[in-house]
Amino acid sequence: MRLPALLLSLVLLPALSCQSQNTVFTRSANTDWAKGIVWYQIFPERFRNGDTANDPTPEEVPGAYPSWRVHPWGSDWFEVQPYEQKKSKLFYDVVYFRRYGGDLIGVIEKLDYLKKLGVDAIYFNPLFEAASLHKYDGASFHHIDNNFGADSKGDLERLKQAAETEEPSTWIWTSADSVFLRLIREAHKRDIRIVMDGVFNHTGPEFFAFEDVRKNGPQSRYADWYDIKSWDDPATPQNEFDYAGWWGFKGLPEFYEDENGFRPAVWNYIFHATARWMDPNGDGDPSDGIDGWRLDVADQVAPVFWKKWYRHIKEINPGALIVAELWDEASEAVKDQRFDGAMNYPFAYAMVDFFMDKNTAIDAAELAARLQKLYKAYGRNTLSLMWNLIDSHDTDRMASMILNPDLNFDRMRSPRDNPGYRVRKPNDTERQKQKLVAAFQMTFIGAPMIYYGTEAGMWGSDDPDDRKPMLWDDMVYANEKHHPLPGKTRPDDKNQFDRSLFDYYRRLIQMRRDYPALSGGDFSVAEEFTSGDMVAFYRSTPGQRLLAAFNRGDAPRALRVPDNSIAQVVWGEDSRPLTVGPRSFLVIRLKKK
Repeated sequence: MRLPALLLSLVLLPALSCQSQNTVFTRSANTDWAKGIVWYQIFPERFRNGDTANDPTPEEVPGAYPSWRVHPWGSDWFEVQPYEQKKSKLFYDVVYFRRYGGDLIGVIEKLDYLKKLGVDAIYFNPLFEAASLHKYDGASFHHIDNNFGADSKGDLERLKQAAETEEPSTWIWTSADSVFLRLIREAHKRDIRIVMDGVFNHTGPEFFAFEDVRKNGPQSRYADWYDIKSWDDPATPQNEFDYAGWWGFKGLPEFYEDENGFRPAVWNYIFHATARWMDPNGDGDPSDGIDGWRLDVADQVAPVFWKKWYRHIKEINPGALIVAELWDEASEAVKDQRFDGAMNYPFAYAMVDFFMDKNTAIDAAELAARLQKLYKAYGRNTLSLMWNLIDSHDTDRMASMILNPDLNFDRMRSPRDNPGYRVRKPNDTERQKQKLVAAFQMTFIGAPMIYYGTEAGMWGSDDPDDRKPMLWDDMVYANEKHHPLPGKTRPDDKNQFDRSLFDYYRRLIQMRRDYPALSGGDFSVAEEFTSGDMVAFYRSTPGQRLLAAFNRGDAPRALRVPDNSIAQVVWGEDSRPLTVGPRSFLVIRLKKK
């Protein structure tokens, strides 16, 4: 039953006003909470369908064709379904129209799964109302997408009646907004933090301000919000309206920027929208809100904006974490107080170059030099906040990286661009490489980030194949046996939740928790054990010193640590003299000097 807007607001108000009273979760005075924690990235549309009643409809999917329907969750990813074949039999002609119905209700259902894994914080890809499956084309920054909530049709009707503008006094709380606030509460009860994706360089064409610009032209109250190249001339038959799109893509209209950043009205809107999610009930206590932001294409927004926005965020919540999407070393932007940290892509590059590449692989000395360079650039405190990712929604998955070595990190990593790309499931030897990389990720200084499903055994090439529906142990999946390119074949691969891999990740994370030197200690390269195929490093606190050694090679390597200095072999075979087996690692607790 659809609730009238007024009734819905009455239902939501108690939830907004009592959140701080119903949880023991408290605000943080700084970002120390984020040092060395374990992150989990969720792509919402593909994580879990908790309520099929809110699934997208054909009217909500741009380009949907008459036979379109919500795609079956457990189907063979590359198989073009009968309903799709009415449009095209080619996979890449139809895949971008697919919707699987993932929502926030599904995330709430699986918070205990994440807690069991050992996750400390969730980074969500965009959640705001948008037409696409990825939501980087926002129609609003102050509402959660209606298909992620509990009453999608009702939300659309309520928003139509509300006639909102950029003024916060006109904003209502939708069902989807309420579900997200519930998710925050449920996550906080489990000591899991929440970070949202902020996409402030551009919007989608359905964004309320851009729609008004399209409708009213130069007379629109938002006419100066966007980078308009030319207006339509009513005296001519053609439409001359033109504007700047992100990287030239007209589906992502860019806000206007000059040396002062965005227009003042855009600043105000973004400031109000971000404050809404950080302190939803506006009582000055941000414990009911999100815990930070990940900022999309951060290098394509003027630094002057980020510096003021950073201060704005810290005024609301001094402990809020601000992480930038920057693909290169970003220490200067951190020192400039634009961000607290960044997605640590240089770490990912190093992992691929040392553990996964073959003909172009670097040796242990080069890996150690790169890691030391990162440490020198950021320092211990900032490096402890950096998101040490391997894969994400913008890359192929880690398991598939291993199958496809010696490629550019972000180029030619899909069958669409590289017909020779291997789409099969990794074998046991290749999984062992994944485990070795995961172990390095969980023992190195910083905050390791797991892309959803990596721990469950998922594999896939770059976009769109890195965005498959999540593997769950309570669902049945078809084997993957189709190839996306006509005429090409691949093995018939069993596709199911990998319990042993999940348990391996869980044990790694537990080790990280059990030994404070791994989660919060200092870092230094153990140069005496680093050469060729083996790299080693120390992690240390005043009360604990660990040595971690990684052998990527096919032959065992001796680790010549004096017996009288070994307190405990934390992970690995405790044989004397110590040996690091092929494609294996050891973690040793050393005696206090």
